[in-house]
Amino acid sequence: MTTDNLSALDRVQAAVNNGELDLALKLIDEVCAPDMILSTPLKLPVSGVEAQKVVFRILLSAFPDLHIETEDRLVDGDKIVYRNVVTGTHRGTYMGVEPTGKKITYNEIFIVRLDESGRIAQTWGVVDTAAQMRQLGLIPEIKH
Repeated sequence: MTTDNLSALDRVQAAVNNGELDLALKLIDEVCAPDMILSTPLKLPVSGVEAQKVVFRILLSAFPDLHIETEDRLVDGDKIVYRNVVTGTHRGTYMGVEPTGKKITYNEIFIVRLDESGRIAQTWGVVDTAAQMRQLGLIPEIKH
């Protein structure tokens, strides 16, 4: 793991945070292996690096002000663990839900494995989709 690898990943996140989809997609091509494995429960019509691009197209279309704040980043050998807080305003269709204008905040944790060339070979993600759904009004709030 080099500071160059971390810097490249930070540039992708900065492009996403600035709503620069075209730049984010270009950077994804640079930092991800073409045959990367996106290990999440998402059902996508594509695989490899194209799947990663679809995820960000969906998110930035639904939440144009999407912001990913990394609260923790741990590096161990060829793996990086990110703990993020994600915010955004629901301005586009998301998971079949028409725009609500609601602001959402949710947590996610990702493990990223780099290949020998320093590109992303695989990701494992846990995203608090229940928080997303509650905040969009699709499931009831949990009462204590």
